[in-house]
Amino acid sequence: MAVRTAVRAAVVPAVGAPLEVTGIELPEPGPGQVRVRLAAAGVCHSDLSLSNGTMRVPLPAVLGHEGAGTVLAVGENVTRVAPGDDVVLNWAPSCGTCHACSLGEVWLCANALAGAANTHARRADDGTDLHPGLNVAAFAEETVVDAGCLLPVPDGIPLTDAALLGCAVLTGYGAVHHSAKVREGETVAVFGVGGVGLAALQAARIAGASKIVAVDVSPEKEQLARAAGATDYLIASDTTAREIRALTGKQGVDVAVECVGRAVTIRTAWESTRRGGRTTVVGIGGKDQQVTFNALEIFHWGRTLSGCVYGNADPARDLPVLAEHVRAGRLDLGALVTERIALDGIPAAFENMLAGKGGRALVVF
Repeated sequence: MAVRTAVRAAVVPAVGAPLEVTGIELPEPGPGQVRVRLAAAGVCHSDLSLSNGTMRVPLPAVLGHEGAGTVLAVGENVTRVAPGDDVVLNWAPSCGTCHACSLGEVWLCANALAGAANTHARRADDGTDLHPGLNVAAFAEETVVDAGCLLPVPDGIPLTDAALLGCAVLTGYGAVHHSAKVREGETVAVFGVGGVGLAALQAARIAGASKIVAVDVSPEKEQLARAAGATDYLIASDTTAREIRALTGKQGVDVAVECVGRAVTIRTAWESTRRGGRTTVVGIGGKDQQVTFNALEIFHWGRTLSGCVYGNADPARDLPVLAEHVRAGRLDLGALVTERIALDGIPAAFENMLAGKGGRALVVF
């Protein structure tokens, strides 16, 4: 298969190894495949989880799963897109045939990440085979993906902003509207004010929540949180649950959305909800993060604790809805971005995530 001139990409060589921005060689698109020139890619905490081994995928790999760009070329039998089309990358395409898909739960598709095991490209310096970290390998100037990983950019959405639709917005919006099912007038607490948390705050505002409490370790994020819709802002501490109850007539919030993935935060989110309340866990934690409950409290509080994968979203269904919110001014994609960087800035963006700084860093090519 012909191989084109090398493009630059961010590669993780092995678990725990530093990210390397280097040249890679991409094959021409084969049957059912599409080559995309990236316009922008968001730096998500999941990429950090892939690099440090919290989430396991075949390595070495080109990371990046939240992106948008323009189709350059298509392989045989591709009819859904054509060169020149602007597209959003969908890192978790549903197969349509597994048990979860048959139930309509496409976000739980058993085969969504099958493409991560494929050989995606090779390093230009030593010829090492590379995998696509979460199917789409968006931390690169160009990528080759299965046509099923592409969705059209909705009308009226700037191409660079559209990248955020591929993960942060679908996840945060979906956590509020699909998983927690926030109703008008309910009270909501969002733990973690990163890209997904900021999207969840906006989604809670869109849902008509009467009080929206944002919780984070960083005082510097208060302005971001309030701009996204938070009515109250708390610095995370061992008294957070008590403070949230004080803000809600000693009841606790109706819904807590946890976007951190740490045992202590999940436990605090649970304790912050009212009796009969709902806690949705979006954050991805490691296997060592053990959350404990006693049998009596589960009975007494009658709370619901649920996981949330990809916002329980169906991208094909939800992207047009999100686009309408954007066009109507209810959803501000640009407000999620706190830093626009080049490809070489991704390692520093990882460090900022580890330090709890900022919202979404966006790689603009």
